[in-house]
Amino acid sequence: MVDQTMPTRVPRKLIVTGGAGFIGANFVHHWCQTYPGDRVVVLDALTYAGNRSNLASLEGKANLRFVEGDICDRVLVDELLQTEAIDTLVHFAAESHVDRSILGPAAFVQTNVVGTFTLLEAFRQHWLGADQPDHYRFHHVSTDEVYGSLEMDDPAFNEKTPYAPNSPYSASKAGSDHLVRAYFHTYGMPTLITNCSNNYGPYHFPEKLIPLMCINILMGKPLPVYGDGQNVRDWLYVGDHCSAIDTVVHRGTPGETYNIGGNNEVKNIDLVQMLCELMNELAPDLPVRPAQNLITFVKDRPGHDRRYAIDATKIRTELGWTPAETVEGGLRRTVEWFLHHQEWWQPLLSEEYQAYYRQVYA
Repeated sequence: MVDQTMPTRVPRKLIVTGGAGFIGANFVHHWCQTYPGDRVVVLDALTYAGNRSNLASLEGKANLRFVEGDICDRVLVDELLQTEAIDTLVHFAAESHVDRSILGPAAFVQTNVVGTFTLLEAFRQHWLGADQPDHYRFHHVSTDEVYGSLEMDDPAFNEKTPYAPNSPYSASKAGSDHLVRAYFHTYGMPTLITNCSNNYGPYHFPEKLIPLMCINILMGKPLPVYGDGQNVRDWLYVGDHCSAIDTVVHRGTPGETYNIGGNNEVKNIDLVQMLCELMNELAPDLPVRPAQNLITFVKDRPGHDRRYAIDATKIRTELGWTPAETVEGGLRRTVEWFLHHQEWWQPLLSEEYQAYYRQVYA
């Protein structure tokens, strides 16, 4: 965790791209609560996964500004960097769902590659114009999926694992990672990269596994599990991810990459079973009980990576960060959040979402 007693900390002025999305919004909440004297500018295009209501409790605060806009809009990005005197850019904005990348890869290349390039060029010019201050940071948030797939007995991904992306989504994120790395090595720009494992927690859009299962259980709908359900993921509670990024922004060495994991490898089918048990316990009025009766195995997704696992030794030994949440505790907190925030997720189940759902799971 971050040492909040650091005596020499200087207030920062941040742009957070994708700050109305799942992880980005949680990070904005974390930063505003931890550093109330900092200026935070949220830049978000409010696509299907961006939801301004994620920031509702922060609206009206003097230190927060929300801007609806596209990270590919260079004129807008330049204007924000200059007028807000930004010194730190934390880049979450991305198309991030593998299933959607299979159906329509073009948007992933545009946002994840072209968008990241646009931000890098704008920040480089801004940094040069300010005479290359030492405290400026461009922090790029990426994924463990750039490393490809592991067999069950393979060692976990570390920062030196070769890239081997297997989906249009992971390939586009790999491309953006390479651009960020190149801007450090070519221009000396103070970049940082973090590659995280699967996040979960509040404000998670319902297309992803954990919120999908929570919502379908509450609605009595089938719980679609790809293939044999034996695919393994390392699960990271979103609050831990936010504290890790905080740590890297303040303590990380420019040009370095840090892997962020939750130390929680779980098979998909076991995760679904855990969610069912929590729902059986916490939700007395389920339409189908026990919730396990809803589990339905469906055709596997194309190119479905078998296992991801993160070796987070570097961030632990060099920066002193470790996750605070266990998967059991984090899942309980997440299920309780979805139970108590039906007014948040119910409007997201639009006809457009339902059409996408039928296309993927039919």
